[in-house]
Amino acid sequence: MLEAVHHSPAAAVGPVIAVVDDDAAARVSLVRLLDVSGYDVRAFDSGEAFLGAPDAATVACVVTDLQMPGGSGLDLQRALQARGHVVPMVFVSGYGTVSTSVEAMRQGAVDFLEKPAPPDALLEAIERAVAKGRTISVRHEQRLDVERRLALLTARERQVFDAVVRGLPNKQIGAELGIAVKTVKVHRGRVMQKMETRSVADLVRDAELLAAD
Repeated sequence: MLEAVHHSPAAAVGPVIAVVDDDAAARVSLVRLLDVSGYDVRAFDSGEAFLGAPDAATVACVVTDLQMPGGSGLDLQRALQARGHVVPMVFVSGYGTVSTSVEAMRQGAVDFLEKPAPPDALLEAIERAVAKGRTISVRHEQRLDVERRLALLTARERQVFDAVVRGLPNKQIGAELGIAVKTVKVHRGRVMQKMETRSVADLVRDAELLAAD
């Protein structure tokens, strides 16, 4: 179930935060805190309800309980990861154990707080989650841009690209690919042009971005 939070027209609406908790009182309390703190809040009484929302992948952070009927907060975390949605999460629970908190953090949770979470600690965790989400979003866009440029390379140019980022000189690239050094230079120039880079360092950064998890 989705509970909309209404803001006054003059209110400044910040990042969208999803609150997922089957406890109605806890849910309302969290929503009020986040609302007055300037966030745009969406509230759900289960992980399934959140996953069924059309904008589930666009939220900046998920604040979720751990133990809920029909699926735990960890189940929600795994479901989002299975969909390829990397959404920063903050767990707030009165039933957490060391093993569950470790698992949540290992899977990328920003924090694991005990109920009732101190407002300052919760808001600080959410701020970190939102910042992490921005970083993830920027890196995702950068990676898509690199993949777009990389798709412009021919098969031979891709081989030269791979060799260049490995630090091989033109002579060694030519020997490895069975082509003349002059031909390597031509391909290398085309790689630089298509990848829109000015230096080998730029190519290496692009390669590192593609290799990053």
